[in-house]
Amino acid sequence: MQQASLQSFIAQEAMAAGFSAAGIAAVPEPGSPEDLSDRETFAEWIEQGNAGEMEYLKRRNDAGELVRSSLRVAVPWVRSVIVCVTNYNTAQPRSIDSAPEAAGWIARYAWTGQPNGDGLSPSDYHKVILKRLERMEAVLKNELGPFESKCYVDTGPLVERIYARYAGLGWTGKNTCILDQKLGSWLFLGVILTSIELPSDQRATLAADRCGSCTRCIDACPTGALTAPRQMDASLCISYLTIEKRGLVPQELRSAVGRQIFGCDICQDVCPWNRKAPIAADPELQPRTELVNPALDWLAELDQEEFGQRFFGSPIKRAKFEGLRRNIAIAMGNSGLRQFLPKLQEWTVSDEGILAETSAWAIQQIENRTS
Repeated sequence: MQQASLQSFIAQEAMAAGFSAAGIAAVPEPGSPEDLSDRETFAEWIEQGNAGEMEYLKRRNDAGELVRSSLRVAVPWVRSVIVCVTNYNTAQPRSIDSAPEAAGWIARYAWTGQPNGDGLSPSDYHKVILKRLERMEAVLKNELGPFESKCYVDTGPLVERIYARYAGLGWTGKNTCILDQKLGSWLFLGVILTSIELPSDQRATLAADRCGSCTRCIDACPTGALTAPRQMDASLCISYLTIEKRGLVPQELRSAVGRQIFGCDICQDVCPWNRKAPIAADPELQPRTELVNPALDWLAELDQEEFGQRFFGSPIKRAKFEGLRRNIAIAMGNSGLRQFLPKLQEWTVSDEGILAETSAWAIQQIENRTS
């Protein structure tokens, strides 16, 4: 196929598979300006400590190269990347909207559910999108003939948003998210790595950067994780602190975490391009309304078995039971509400570790605010 028809075919099959948009991008040649820039940028980001405790991002091969610095390092046979986009925007409130003072916040992407006959059961976007990618992969091989390939959803040795930009699917916003002029940034990205050769002179047209002089996302970040336009110190990001970070959240960052108990949407909620972003109507990724502004006392009463049952198949499981309770304790402390003192006091005596320390801190926050 010629590039134009291949792009059209990929977009057509992506829509049929349930995606919102798709494109294909060539993997930069080793030593090309794009390749060197991507390698240097990633290496510098790692060297500055911006990955925090996410050791998988720091992995090196036998030659000492950072595996995720370049697809040519991680997957030598790869020549192009198909990027598929899924819109997960909903008509539910934003994290920056008025909410009950005793409510926490769970990131929008983790609300996902699918019909089970009695309502919505949890659905993990990783699994939903991976199945769609694999169906699309089979169709492409039937049409184009055999080629090497591998599907990934947030687990591959690449920075997906870079290839989304190379595929013409949007620009990198100042909050580091991929932004599309029509779809906004509430987007899941899935990729198919392929051995399909894509001539460099037939690449997709890059989307224009339309952030302009706007700095709303940078200004709104409570922890200062957005250190400059398109630069993030992940070790300061609330999403990292509430999901990836194990152990204690640094005391100097706890107040800034606010009521976020799993992830953070603030830098996307304030983005002007998301004001008119279309609402998704994906049956497998519907919002579970009980997770929108959830009551902290309700979540705090879940035991480990109930946590496992309620969030089985949900991205929320990534925080683990201990991590979620730690986050709830921080949110309770930041609320300043005395109604949470009994539960926090219970946690200080029933636990001898992270939860007890965090609960003691939360009690002190409430006492300081109400004294």
